[in-house]
Amino acid sequence: MSAERLARAYLLRVAEPPAPALVAFVAEHGPVEAATLVRLGHAPDAVIQETSARRELDLAQRDLDEAARNGARLVTPEDDEWPAWPLLSLDVATGRGAQGVAAPLALWVRGRGRLDEAAQDAVAIVGARAATDYGEHTAADLGYALAEQGVPVFSGAAYGIDGAAHRGALTGHGVTVAVLGCALDAGYPAGHVGLLNRIAERGAVVSEYPPGTPPARHRFLVRNRLIAALTAGTVVVEAGRRSGARNTASTAGVLGKVVMAVPGPVGSAMSAGCHELIRDAHATLVASVSDVLDTVGRLGADRPDGTARPRRRTDGLGPQAIRVHEALGERRGKSPEGIATESGVPLARVRALLPALELDGLSERCETGWRRAGDGRKAARP
Repeated sequence: MSAERLARAYLLRVAEPPAPALVAFVAEHGPVEAATLVRLGHAPDAVIQETSARRELDLAQRDLDEAARNGARLVTPEDDEWPAWPLLSLDVATGRGAQGVAAPLALWVRGRGRLDEAAQDAVAIVGARAATDYGEHTAADLGYALAEQGVPVFSGAAYGIDGAAHRGALTGHGVTVAVLGCALDAGYPAGHVGLLNRIAERGAVVSEYPPGTPPARHRFLVRNRLIAALTAGTVVVEAGRRSGARNTASTAGVLGKVVMAVPGPVGSAMSAGCHELIRDAHATLVASVSDVLDTVGRLGADRPDGTARPRRRTDGLGPQAIRVHEALGERRGKSPEGIATESGVPLARVRALLPALELDGLSERCETGWRRAGDGRKAARP
């Protein structure tokens, strides 16, 4: 068992997410040193506030053992499976001053699917728990059609729209991922335990809450940021004016992701939130899977001539390399010190990554420092 994994398991339990001060502290010191300092209470005031109530609760090994007994694993930023690229949107939004969208320290995952592959060009389908027959039918149809196109479907496993979207994706023999607002072993919602098991067989069930954590309203709002971040776009099928689905859509917009909404009957209270999103230009109206795919750029679909869609140049980069690349300017170069400050990656690591990015054709030296390269080979640097 690696020290990093134990440290992150400890930190996940001692801080209620999102914990922006702790996330920044871990980025600065690394998980092992940060965990040691938190245990001793030798951390900045903001970190102490996020961890003081639980910092003496060291159940890391027990949590990892319990997860393993339940067929789950802890996926960390040090793992190849970590979905670094989609989660980068949380770091960027936090850096811009957005509140409540700090990145997770690690994620508990149960299922056969790899989280990084499932999050590659995925779509979220969210909506009301008290959904109408129209809403559930629409969500199931969208989930099925997206699955047939090879597009992973993310949702929150709740009753109503979420469950219909998951079931549609499973019927379409596709990958679907459920992101929970409680521990993986909470058995919630009780009526969807069987569905969650089926989801794990074809995709994954995900949570940032350690074993034994019960469901709570605030935790479902917190997990919504993960649904928004891990997907390229969010479709709201039915939602009231004040709802968790609207919260997910708002978060997706903050993260720079595509937001879509399905219209409903003009007098339906369950579609009032969708209509408001469309009317206020916060969402694009979609009425079919073709509309969804067109809005998000067809994601992983092949080209009409049958050739595969090209991968992003940054696919294959590790989380720190992605942050360094994101901090590079398009034209004017930046010093390694400036890149370290902007990216939050230690200066020594920045100095090591810049030449590696240059070899991959992703960065280049110039008179003023380092900038992004104009073109280059496919990235594959770990």
